Amino acid sequence: MSHSSVTREAPQLLLSQWQRRKVRGVWGWGCLPGPRGGPAVFGLVTFGQSGDCCTHSGTMNIFDRKINFDALLKFSHITPSTQQHLKKVYASFALCMFVAAAGAYVHVVTHFIQAGLLSALGSLILMIWLMATPHSHETEQKRLGLLAGFAFLTGVGLGPALEFCITVNPSILPTAFMGTAMIFTCFTLSALYARRRSYLFLGGILMSALSLLLLSSLGNVFFGSIWLFQANLYVGLVVMCGFVLFDTQLIIEKAEHGDQDYIWHCIDLFLDFITLFRKLMMILAMNEKDKKKEKK
Repeated sequence: MSHSSVTREAPQLLLSQWQRRKVRGVWGWGCLPGPRGGPAVFGLVTFGQSGDCCTHSGTMNIFDRKINFDALLKFSHITPSTQQHLKKVYASFALCMFVAAAGAYVHVVTHFIQAGLLSALGSLILMIWLMATPHSHETEQKRLGLLAGFAFLTGVGLGPALEFCITVNPSILPTAFMGTAMIFTCFTLSALYARRRSYLFLGGILMSALSLLLLSSLGNVFFGSIWLFQANLYVGLVVMCGFVLFDTQLIIEKAEHGDQDYIWHCIDLFLDFITLFRKLMMILAMNEKDKKKEKK
């Protein structure tokens, strides 16, 4: 038997072995005869209802599959009323971000309002006032105004840190903002797609870690350790990522149980984002400053 005849008969033998299995509607790897008696083609083939193997035209192209983006945006485990509540929360969050950016601009560029003790006290007073005002349809506009004032003074309070980063390297600001936005988005989606209440166990751990970070910050006022300060920044960044998971699922649970105070829920997420941004910005600024020292 010649070499060419063996090459032509081998694919037919393989095909007959596949046909004996009589597998219906199943994809599998197999050999198809080449065109005009040429070399066999090894590929992904399908078996029909009769059990026969398909021809070249039935070969599946795995890259032809389309991604169903509509399925990615469905949250079947969250009720429609809670989904509407979350839309209000994130719309208010977007408003806070714009107003905070305006406050930071006022401090850094115009110097009309400077960050200091008065701005910190002002933001604290507005936050307490907002918390003390009950949520209702009659007080909604008033509470939105308090929310905008709180966000504005919070942006003003970011002014000194922004000025420090600008003196080190102005490119730190967009890098820190984009990094914070990506971190916040990823952890938010993780909380939304995860099973309900699956991250609520983090509450006690995160509050304990936050208390330790606060004590270490107060102690570092007396010690003045740069290593402790850097550890506080990195650990604080991880803790705030956990708070994004925890707060997002806590908001969902509160909404499921009838708490529709979307303005106060927005405060939780807004503070998470601002704290993440501040810590990431300081980490990048200190790393850039260390690189400049090494070059000298």
